[in-house]
Amino acid sequence: MSTVELELEEETVERLDALRVDDESYDELVTELINIYEASEYTMFHAGD
Repeated sequence: MSTVELELEEETVERLDALRVDDESYDELVTELINIYEASEYTMFHAGD
């Protein structure tokens, strides 16, 4: 697994902080957001079937 470093604006960090639950790490939060995005993209793709 490779490591990626990102530089985020303060506003973005504040928005992420507002979404974090308990002691959830940023890695866990971003992974969850990506999974939600991919699931909704999959749903939209198959909605026309």
